[in-house]
Amino acid sequence: MYPKFIINQDGVLRFGQVFLHRDLLGPGEQCVYGGGLWKLRYLPDGTEVVHLYGRSFDFGPPCFDSLRRIDWSGLWGKPMPLFFVPHWPDESELQPVFVART
Repeated sequence: MYPKFIINQDGVLRFGQVFLHRDLLGPGEQCVYGGGLWKLRYLPDGTEVVHLYGRSFDFGPPCFDSLRRIDWSGLWGKPMPLFFVPHWPDESELQPVFVART
């Protein structure tokens, strides 16, 4: 099992521990906005953050511009700051990930 995420056709970012990204899809759902991998990180002050990186082999890179909602259930129901690491494994550049305003 691997820590993976997807963004479905409704713009919902979903986390899980799965073998394949498609295992995160519910019945009738599609992953049109890509996905990748995630890992939990701890800042020096003890704050938990999530680093999102990579891309889904089947669904492509994540498109965070289409993000409308975050389903935190795959992260123990605990909202925390999200950062995309565009040049992973180099973590010197982090891009904050936000839900788009509609």
